[in-house]
Amino acid sequence: MATTTRRCNACERTFIQMSGSQYELCPRCQAVHVFKEKIKPRVLFQVGRFLNAAASQYQQQSAQLPPNRSFQQQLSQKYGRKRAVLCGITYNNHIKKLEASVHNVRSMHQLLVNKLGFPDASILVLTEEESDRYRIPTKRNIQAALRWLVQGCQPGDSLFFYYAGHASQIQDEDGDEVDGYDEALCPLDYKVAGTILDDEINATIVAPLPCGVTLHSVVDTCFSGTLLDLPFLCKINWDGLYKWEEHQLTNKGTRGGKAVCISACADDHISADTSVFTGRAIGALTFSFIQTIENESKLTYGMLLSSMRKKVNYAQQVVGRFMPRASSMPQEPQLSSSTRFEIYSEPVIF
Repeated sequence: MATTTRRCNACERTFIQMSGSQYELCPRCQAVHVFKEKIKPRVLFQVGRFLNAAASQYQQQSAQLPPNRSFQQQLSQKYGRKRAVLCGITYNNHIKKLEASVHNVRSMHQLLVNKLGFPDASILVLTEEESDRYRIPTKRNIQAALRWLVQGCQPGDSLFFYYAGHASQIQDEDGDEVDGYDEALCPLDYKVAGTILDDEINATIVAPLPCGVTLHSVVDTCFSGTLLDLPFLCKINWDGLYKWEEHQLTNKGTRGGKAVCISACADDHISADTSVFTGRAIGALTFSFIQTIENESKLTYGMLLSSMRKKVNYAQQVVGRFMPRASSMPQEPQLSSSTRFEIYSEPVIF
């Protein structure tokens, strides 16, 4: 039987077209290759119908699958007064893969357990390396984890949310953004499931906070200055002078609780991983936060932010010596909050 050698247009792997075959699937990436122009529309239509049906069936089956018992037990229990969600997304096989995300999460996990007294059982970790499919950082799993974080919280509770991954800006549609753009997290499956808007994040983990509950969020990603949609943004210069600015057009506060977000950069800036600090890629914000918490005592928010900014600035100066364009848009950690407070006298308590 005569055969023809073909090259996949998607992954460039060579494969064999059997004689008389009108289309073939690439054995590596499963791309469909149609070889006769007259039947292209019909074949592609049928393939599209098949893929849509398969996707629909998968979603129905997923909804009917029995939940993972250990994961669901963790989602339904409350461990002491401290809880944390740590999410790191590498985006394997993506053109903009992030090498440091999982390392960032592991480092933050050690800080929470060894320094800040979070019980290991009260920390929910989502990365692509988890064996439990409910802990893979898909949109659905991240949403469930955020709901768990605040579920049943009571006065005296300390909550912590950490994210390392991609983010984006999307045109605001409800008129609540000063700059006209919503900020959004990009889950692992964002191309299919979509992003998680700051509006949803605020509604899930900020709005429900009752009096006496404190939420700290550390967001190591681009476009993150107001990713929790908190009402007040702290503007601080290199002399340490600061002022609070209202940063929304509608009230998105808490039910009396306190929410504080430390983010990698302003909404219109980008953040980066760096190997300057340790020789291994790690988020500049993540490293500066961990080092400051570990090595400095009796921190106020002003001291924490100033120390972090100095460390990030040092890394940028080192990188700038070899890559001048890399320091053209400085990365400056941002502080936002549900309330105004005196940053140089308010102690940081987790």
